[in-house]
Amino acid sequence: MFSSLFLSKNQKMVKNWKKEHEKIVLLTHQVIAEYSKNNHKKAKKALVSLNNLAIDHVTNEDIQFYLLLRDSHRFSLKNREHIEEFVSTFKETKMTLMTFLTKYSRDTAVLDDEFFKTLNELAEVLIERIDFEEKNLYSLLDISREEEKWEELKRGL
Repeated sequence: MFSSLFLSKNQKMVKNWKKEHEKIVLLTHQVIAEYSKNNHKKAKKALVSLNNLAIDHVTNEDIQFYLLLRDSHRFSLKNREHIEEFVSTFKETKMTLMTFLTKYSRDTAVLDDEFFKTLNELAEVLIERIDFEEKNLYSLLDISREEEKWEELKRGL
């Protein structure tokens, strides 16, 4: 119950990002399900929500990664390289996803077979990327806070 009161800033950020990932996956499945039922109105509504959440999520990640990398003393060189690699390898996928969501979230956009095919392809990539983030990058951010605490303790001795 009180454990969230004692989380580091990074741990709170990671916890929030994981919740957003769950919502992104659920909204993606909802869009697919509604489109499959030929309910394009509900699919579009879920798609707009997905677009808004995805834009907020990746924007926040970009800002936080920039801030983390700016404070290079917080990470070992190896961990810094992992974060930089993550940011650079996701750039193209992120732009493709944002372009797709923005295009089809417009009121005038028609949800057709091409939309559905591309959505399913992007959903696969997105789920793989979320899994990668959570297993690699997010654990690194949690560990970095532990390393930071250890360094503070060592300096205090």
